[in-house]
Amino acid sequence: MNYLNHFLFGIYPYIALAIFLLGSLIRFDREQYTWRSESTQVLHRGSLRLGSVLFHIGIIGLLGGHAVGLLTPVWVWDALGVSHGAKQIFAMTAGGIMGTLCLVGILLLLARRLGNDRLRTATSLKDKVVLLWILGTLLLGLGSIVVSTEHLDGHTMVQLMSWAQHIVTFRGDAAGFILEAPLVFKLHLFMGMSLFVIFPFTRLVHVWSGFGALGYLGRAFQLVRPR
Repeated sequence: MNYLNHFLFGIYPYIALAIFLLGSLIRFDREQYTWRSESTQVLHRGSLRLGSVLFHIGIIGLLGGHAVGLLTPVWVWDALGVSHGAKQIFAMTAGGIMGTLCLVGILLLLARRLGNDRLRTATSLKDKVVLLWILGTLLLGLGSIVVSTEHLDGHTMVQLMSWAQHIVTFRGDAAGFILEAPLVFKLHLFMGMSLFVIFPFTRLVHVWSGFGALGYLGRAFQLVRPR
């Protein structure tokens, strides 16, 4: 079990990251015509707007919360006077709110796709895998909140933070921090890391374009002169 734990949480994160970065680069270089969100709005509107807004607000909040919560060093929270228990309760509350928004959104999107004949026919296997994988990852994350209510001392949270920070700083002892973590946390981490593996091969690549669009915020105004 220790060997499996070391592979999944000590080696696999780097495999996932390599596939994520190199796969995205190769796809952008070789298959730019497939680099799109593949919107189905012209086929059927339905609950697309509401589902998409809720889903994107929720998932952006979750990604940002995970990044800040996991990668901010423990000593920073200690220096600010925030106890581990208080941080855990805040993370559970914020994660629960954003997770619920994301869950409602993705369920609306799934119902829209699977409940309409035209959309169901146009939905590829990759689309189904992405939606169901995100749904599974999300449900595990919400399930981890329930498990966290059984121990509010922040111990497991600190273990997860230590794991993430050791991974991003390329320290080889990361897997040991979550050896004894509850199974739901490990499954959530595995599902989350695997999203980075499937990312370059699906419509998820349009996320990169979203980051690129931020550059428009700093551009000068265009001057349109009459003839």
